[in-house]
Amino acid sequence: MQSKTQSEGLKFARLLMVLSSISPIFILWGIRGNKLIQDRYFLAGCAAFVLIPNGFLWLRFFTAKKTADRRDLVVGKAEDHRDHLLVYLFTMLLPLYPIDSANWRDFSAILAALGFIIFLFWHLNLHYMNILFAVFGYRVFTVSPPTDNPLGSNDCYAVITRRSALAHGEHIVAYRLSNTVYFER
Repeated sequence: MQSKTQSEGLKFARLLMVLSSISPIFILWGIRGNKLIQDRYFLAGCAAFVLIPNGFLWLRFFTAKKTADRRDLVVGKAEDHRDHLLVYLFTMLLPLYPIDSANWRDFSAILAALGFIIFLFWHLNLHYMNILFAVFGYRVFTVSPPTDNPLGSNDCYAVITRRSALAHGEHIVAYRLSNTVYFER
């Protein structure tokens, strides 16, 4: 018998959500500067890595709302993973590590570290971690549906909501940002 697992789908959207999650790195890099690349190019690149992914994320919100890309979700077990914030904060502090990017080797090491971070966020499905959610008062819950889920699927998903808790059996109508990330408005 073949095992069925949920495909994350929306791969490009997921990549841009990962980049929007780590966009504070690019703000810090822009402030810090770089001795190898002229400021106007370096700052433009950093600004692009902040504005494009976050712009896409907000466009994805509005597209999901406009097309009524909603799902009725049933809460089985909900976990508020604030410990993921520690991983997130660690990655945001990486650019403050005292590496002098005065030569291409050091700059390449920083880019490799960034590649590792992007891979980990992608692989661990942490693309929903975004400082903007916290700034606007949202929490992120990992939700497992009840074992007798009337909606069929038993796959876990993340719900971004302003609620402080999600109760067992509660129905939530949320907009789909990706196949495993939903936004309750």
